[in-house]
Amino acid sequence: MSDSRIKEHMEVIGADGVHVGTVDRVEKNRIKLTKADSGEGSHKGHHHYIDLGLVADVEGQKVRLSANAAVAVTFEDEASGKSV
Repeated sequence: MSDSRIKEHMEVIGADGVHVGTVDRVEKNRIKLTKADSGEGSHKGHHHYIDLGLVADVEGQKVRLSANAAVAVTFEDEASGKSV
């Protein structure tokens, strides 16, 4: 599964409108976020992945998720790159 509407540098936001990250690219069934914009603390500087199943809509230059930002980031594991 892939979504051709999702492009590099688009902003990813949660259902609550909170910034989650910036699209690096789409890989198979997930969005790879840029390292530079991918979390704080121990999460900073690592690629994070968001499953395409969480995408609710693509609006202009924004990818809106069906989950709030804080919840969406708990669905992925940056070390393995797989959704949990």
